[in-house]
Amino acid sequence: MTLALALVTLVAAQRLAELVWSALNTRRLLAAGAIEVGRGHYPLMIAFHAIWLAALAVAAYQSRTIAWPALALFLALQPLRTWVLLTLGRRWTTRIIVSPAPLVSAGPYRWVRHPNYLIVAAEVATLPMVLGAWPLALVGSALHVPILVRRIAAEDAALTRRR
Repeated sequence: MTLALALVTLVAAQRLAELVWSALNTRRLLAAGAIEVGRGHYPLMIAFHAIWLAALAVAAYQSRTIAWPALALFLALQPLRTWVLLTLGRRWTTRIIVSPAPLVSAGPYRWVRHPNYLIVAAEVATLPMVLGAWPLALVGSALHVPILVRRIAAEDAALTRRR
């Protein structure tokens, strides 16, 4: 297996593990009285990420070289991603789950309202660049932005209503 395929395989495994953790957290939060909002865009978001990963696998298979500066940037994003996950802990999900608990204002949330979305957007752009798949970076990012805009609007509206 090439380094490119290994990297994409690791990212896919990471995302699958996060989906499992998200499902566990979602069940816990809903059982404790939280509610889910913004369900309408969720299948689109999942489809986007599945297609993005599949396109990355194709790009990795075709890749003849690794763009090391892009890989360094992608790897630099991973501690930030972990910081978000650890900060939210059992409240982290891939869905928009609103609970009566106070909003998290620690960790990266001290400085950025939606750090996870910023990091994911950077990953969507950066990982294809690692593989030399610039068109995938551009098209993927262009398709990802409207999904994020819709999601952030749904999340912000839900959080505003809860106050």
